[in-house]
Amino acid sequence: MTSRPRSLAIEVSDLVKTYPGDLRALDGVTFGVEEGEIFALLGPNGAGKTTTVKILTTLSRPTSGTARVAGFDIVGAPGRVRGAIGVVAQRSGVDPTATGRENIILQGRFFGLGGRALAERVDALLEMVGLTEAARRPASTYSGGMARRLDIALGLVHRPRVLFLDEPTTGLDPEVRAAMLDEIRRLAVDEGLTILLTTHYLEEADRLAGRLAILDRGRVVTEGTPDGLKAELRGDAIALELRSGSPEAAVRDALATIAGLDELRFDDLTVRLRVAAGATALPGVLGALDSHDIPVAAATVSRPSLDDVYLRHTGRSFAAAERTLQETAR
Repeated sequence: MTSRPRSLAIEVSDLVKTYPGDLRALDGVTFGVEEGEIFALLGPNGAGKTTTVKILTTLSRPTSGTARVAGFDIVGAPGRVRGAIGVVAQRSGVDPTATGRENIILQGRFFGLGGRALAERVDALLEMVGLTEAARRPASTYSGGMARRLDIALGLVHRPRVLFLDEPTTGLDPEVRAAMLDEIRRLAVDEGLTILLTTHYLEEADRLAGRLAILDRGRVVTEGTPDGLKAELRGDAIALELRSGSPEAAVRDALATIAGLDELRFDDLTVRLRVAAGATALPGVLGALDSHDIPVAAATVSRPSLDDVYLRHTGRSFAAAERTLQETAR
């Protein structure tokens, strides 16, 4: 017997968002998020992730396209959407002059909660995010990780059905980031939440998301499970860092005889190729380049990664995409 498919908690169809000057931030974004799953929007800064979240949380209106969150149309029933969602934005919504407990109480009152029900909810949330002992301290004394956990508590105070996390671990050190990812996973499992998070950390999406969509220049270029997307790439990836710039034609000519060569891409001084068996092919690759007087400074062999998936669908590495977007923003 086949399992019954879960309902969609988020349905996005052909979202477009333009700004003055004909700036197209979103260009036909379409995806769906099932109830109870962790779904990641992965892409470099400036790819359209935050714009998508702003539209889905009713903070911005789409130029065209449709979307439903928790069964409600984001344009036709924005109030119903807001009542069904929790949001943890990139910038903290914590009042630094108030204590952790006071922050959660205030947020609860915004949603019409009060009395014993609110007091019990505050205690439960403080325990859930590990801030019970720090509850009476001003939030200004909290570490970055503690402040983000308090942000999550604020987003959960009214028991939302869908939680949006916009770059939840940006600025946190690796140890705190790892703890935050564990907390997000626990929320999905223990609380039954549907979670949509945005991230520009490849390993974060790989480790946490049940499914993900890769955004590039305002478009979804591919969607699926992390393992499924990586499995679509055959063989191993070889990355070669050249000592000096060599003409692309010369590199292609040198590698023309390599058996099983599937892809060949260039990124400044880095040459990336995909072969059936990386460890076996590498000596031949280095020898071919050496015979054409193309010096190699470093070489690595790796199994398919989300960076390789991004490269396959966009024609550039994730790091190169971020550099381009940063230069454009200057």
